[in-house]
Amino acid sequence: MFMPKMLLIIHLFIILNPNTTANPSQNQEKISIMVDPLKNQLFLYSNNQLIKKYPIALGKPETPSPVGEYVVINKYKNWGKGFGTRWIGLNVPWGTYGIHGTNRPYSIGHNASHGCIRMHNHDVEELYEFVRVGTKISFRGHVLGKLGANPRRLAKGDSGGDVQIIQYRLRSAGFYNGECNGKFNSSTEIALKDYEKKHGLPVDGVAGFHDYIHLGLVE
Repeated sequence: MFMPKMLLIIHLFIILNPNTTANPSQNQEKISIMVDPLKNQLFLYSNNQLIKKYPIALGKPETPSPVGEYVVINKYKNWGKGFGTRWIGLNVPWGTYGIHGTNRPYSIGHNASHGCIRMHNHDVEELYEFVRVGTKISFRGHVLGKLGANPRRLAKGDSGGDVQIIQYRLRSAGFYNGECNGKFNSSTEIALKDYEKKHGLPVDGVAGFHDYIHLGLVE
C-alpha cells in the first residue's frame, strides 16, 4: 500500500504547485493570462486555476506597458534580434506590443522595456506552447500609472492607454472627432489646444497636470 499512497501524493503536488513545469496539453482551449505589474509576474491559468507563474520585465515609466484586456493576434519563433526565441503579439491599438524573450535576462523583474513583456527565453518557450491566437490576456493596473504618482505629460508622438482616455474625454467634450486609438497625432494636438483655449488653460497642446484635472481624470 505504500507505493499507491506515494503516487497519490506526487500527483496532488504536481496539480497544486504552480511552480512545477506546466503541461500545454491540458485544457489549452481555456488558457488565459494575467499580468501583475506590481509583482512583475505573469500568471498562467487553465479553467481559471493558476497553473504557473513567471517573472517578467515590464515597460519603463515613460514607455508603460498597456493596461486592460487584450488577445493574442500572432505568434512566431525567432521573430527578430532582441526579442529572444519567441514572440506572442497582442492587439494593442496604438502600437506593436507583445510577450517575448530577451537577450537581457538581467532586466527581468524590473520596469525596463518599451512596453512589451519580457521573459526569460526558457519561460517564454514554455508559455508559447500554451497560447494560441485568441488567447485572452489581462493587464492589471491603472491606465494613468501607479496610484499616487503624477500621470505622464503627453505630447505629439506619444502613445498609450493614457493618450486614448484623453482622446475619449476630448471627444465627449466635442473637441475631437478622430479615432480614439491611443496615438497622440496632429488631430489630437489640435483638439487639445482648442480645449485649452476654450477653458483658459495654457495653450501648448501638451497634456499636463492641469489638463488632467480639467478633464476630470485626476483630482
